[in-house]
Amino acid sequence: MKVAHLTSAHPRLDTRIFHKQCRSLSAAGHRVHLVVADGKGQEQRDGVDILDAGQLPGRLNRVLRTTRRVERLARSLDADVYHLHDPELLPVGLRLKRQGKKVIYDAHEDLPRQVLAKHYLSAPARRVMSRAVEGYQRHACRRFDAVVAATPHIRDLFGAFHPRAVDVNNFPLRDELVAGEAPPATRPEAASVCYVGSIGSIRGIREIVKAMECLSSPCRLQLAGRFSEANVEQEVQGYPGWSRVDALGHLDRAGVRRVMTTATAGLVTLHPVINYLDALPVKMFEYMSAGLPVIASDFPLWREIITTSDCGLCVDPLDPSAIAEAIDYLLAHPERAREMGENGQRAVAERFNWAQEERKLLDTYHALSR
Repeated sequence: MKVAHLTSAHPRLDTRIFHKQCRSLSAAGHRVHLVVADGKGQEQRDGVDILDAGQLPGRLNRVLRTTRRVERLARSLDADVYHLHDPELLPVGLRLKRQGKKVIYDAHEDLPRQVLAKHYLSAPARRVMSRAVEGYQRHACRRFDAVVAATPHIRDLFGAFHPRAVDVNNFPLRDELVAGEAPPATRPEAASVCYVGSIGSIRGIREIVKAMECLSSPCRLQLAGRFSEANVEQEVQGYPGWSRVDALGHLDRAGVRRVMTTATAGLVTLHPVINYLDALPVKMFEYMSAGLPVIASDFPLWREIITTSDCGLCVDPLDPSAIAEAIDYLLAHPERAREMGENGQRAVAERFNWAQEERKLLDTYHALSR
């Protein structure tokens, strides 16, 4: 089949969209196109044709004008299946359905819950917006041919009204982040922990940097990613713990692999906001894949995964001293840290890997081809 993945907000080489879904579909014999809006031009990579709708400044432009540009490119492809990755593309999906096209919506987040977590809005406004978003999402997706969800929780939300809702979890590609060297905890020069991903207040950056000043052991933080809030970046740069931070900026996948190769543990201490509690944190599984013990927020779902796999420690993400104690423990017990890292790597190899999720994606497309 001729397949078009559409995004107005994600980068062209997004891990879920390009590296996993598009490449898997191409390898399975589909003709795959990816329409993006980043201003970097057209290219072909790994069997995927990437078309660029151009980048416009500002969120309002993205919602109003960029979506129209993405739609024009999408229509020009005349694909058999259109796979949408952003909520602002829901109206595009409805118009494509009216033309007789098959449409899949990829629900990366629990959007109504995400709205409830936006505390810059008043509580009544959050509730009204959340209900409106939920209603429109339901209205649109009922008309689509399938919903692909990033977690079982999101799958269940859509499964309540759509017969073809499937979870395609964002688990790591096997061996992608494994460098094939000795486990990090065995190397004395690896006195560092890492945080990889988007950096912001609700992702725990304040507490992580404060934890660095609470450590009793010498250790540095390898911080890879972009700040989502300029004021928070300026704030944490003034903390005493910032002297122990190596700010690496955004890294490609090879750079991420290098960071994880030299770290002793990976941090994923997100705040207990409503849309994180049932999420499956991609970076946690990537740390596990790389053989790193994880230090994670003590959410029930995450705790179950970590304790069952015996692959890390759960902490109160709002308590810098608890984060520091976990780091100190792993540095003081290298054999235990190595054991946890190996356990996590084994869990990814056996259960939490993309190969298992890829099958569900391909089965969904196969069902649409009948």
